[in-house]
Amino acid sequence: MNFPKADTFSKSIMRERSMGPNPLKLCEELLGLAGIPAASVVLDLGSGAGLTSALMARECGHVVYAADLWSDPSDNMRFFKECGLTNRQVVPLKADAIALPFAHGFFDAVVSVDSYNYFGRDPKYLGEHLLPLVKRGGELLFAIPGMVRDCHDDPPACLLASWTPEQLEFMHDISWWRANIAQTEGVEIVDMREMACTREAWADWVQCDNEYAVGDRAAVEAGALDHLSTIAVRLRRR
Repeated sequence: MNFPKADTFSKSIMRERSMGPNPLKLCEELLGLAGIPAASVVLDLGSGAGLTSALMARECGHVVYAADLWSDPSDNMRFFKECGLTNRQVVPLKADAIALPFAHGFFDAVVSVDSYNYFGRDPKYLGEHLLPLVKRGGELLFAIPGMVRDCHDDPPACLLASWTPEQLEFMHDISWWRANIAQTEGVEIVDMREMACTREAWADWVQCDNEYAVGDRAAVEAGALDHLSTIAVRLRRR
């Protein structure tokens, strides 16, 4: 696949700041489903070390709020400045997904790459904590790590080479996520599909040197990607 926006970032930066399968490529493919207008105010929910926020602010012209519970906002701000961005273009903050400090209707759109499965599995989460922050007609785009088919009752050995059954509970298939989201009133499921760049994003990730990437190599080398997918979700607030 071609990734003109993701490719503006060096491989060394991607490897240094990734926290999972290449978030730049996942983000670029995800954004291609919606066409969020330039200058939109966007929440990057679970922004990690800031790669997706930098891409949206620099390459798409969005005003981005980079919200993450585990990353250091000061470190992210230094990275954003290195990318040529100002605090008028991207705002880093530490925030819990279930206690986001924003007014209702504040955002034109929400983007969440490789993190929604940590807090969004609760079917009440979307309606109670996230959807009210989005303007009516606004878009919500999620790239969710998942499974081709749920296999928790009998997980393949290749998955267990790197992950415990408890960790695999964070991943589900499209049918599971469709049923989860359909319980929320006031939101339209516009699109839900498996993403095309999953294998490529994983290949980039396992080339990283951090301990989490190294730990995932055994599963990938054993054939885990035959069972894993990334699910693209496009929602619209009614």
